[in-house]
Amino acid sequence: MESEAAMTEDWAIYKGAGVPHDSIGNLPAPPPWRVFDGEPVMDSPPPSTAHADVVRATTYRPDPQIVQQVNAALYLRRPLLVTGPPGTGKTTLAYAVAHELSLGPVLRWSISSQVSLRDGLYQYDPLGRLQDASRRTTDDEDVGRYLRLGPLGTAMLPFTKPRVLLIDEIDKSDLDLPNDLLTIFEDGSYEIPELVRANTHTAEVLDAGGTSRVTITDGRVTCRAFPVVIMTSNGEREFPPAFLRRCITVAIPQPTGPELNRIIAAHLPDMADDAADIIDQFLIRRSAGELATDQLLNAIYLTQVTGAADPRSLATDLMPYLSAQPPETHAG
Repeated sequence: MESEAAMTEDWAIYKGAGVPHDSIGNLPAPPPWRVFDGEPVMDSPPPSTAHADVVRATTYRPDPQIVQQVNAALYLRRPLLVTGPPGTGKTTLAYAVAHELSLGPVLRWSISSQVSLRDGLYQYDPLGRLQDASRRTTDDEDVGRYLRLGPLGTAMLPFTKPRVLLIDEIDKSDLDLPNDLLTIFEDGSYEIPELVRANTHTAEVLDAGGTSRVTITDGRVTCRAFPVVIMTSNGEREFPPAFLRRCITVAIPQPTGPELNRIIAAHLPDMADDAADIIDQFLIRRSAGELATDQLLNAIYLTQVTGAADPRSLATDLMPYLSAQPPETHAG
């Protein structure tokens, strides 16, 4: 009951209801050690109207503990580290927060072992700059035209309201990236050496969307509203203690039967009443191996739309185990 109470307490800015509101303006001032004063202040972009973003945001059903930890991250201006098996809604959480709090489109940074900190901050085109230098007839040079901010770099701009930054599958990064991120998150700022070396007082640089230019002063970006950073992990590695103690953490478990019913009612309301058999089949199979909730949604949709003669067999084919399992029959 404690966790249920946590979701309804008056201090919650993010309610987890999927209904947009402007309560982000009620967020109290940050703790003194998390105050940032970046300039020039920038207006926040309008919310995403992309159909896929809206659907995943409005159909997401977080449990009370997730709602509580999101609000803790908002109040404390700290990154949120979300762990859990594939298909439990870790990525969708970022879109749900951005949609409900009207914080603009999600800035998504997908991580692999080859990704470096600079990839998230900005991209630089030295070849284009060199080619243009050979054709230039004056000493004037616009270094900013050869730079484009990445998702992390854009999220740290001095917006009036925080942007939502999704760092997806951070457990796939190399060993240094979590510690490199610590400096950015603690300082709330970063430097672009190419602008500093060029002694450029102001530069106009493309943001991550590639459609707008933003002003950077003296080669340094400092945030104003610390972004809502949501980092996802499938639990494939451990993180350094220094990294963990600066994050708000939450683990998303596999949804139970009642939770699955709520998810299906949100995604497939017209099919929920006839989904009991496939849900039972999914739960039995999941007890023996790894499955994801979207596999269940696919199975319910296809078996009902097609009116399959053998829905259990079709559902089994649509719900293969996500990790190695012994050979199986269609007994399901």
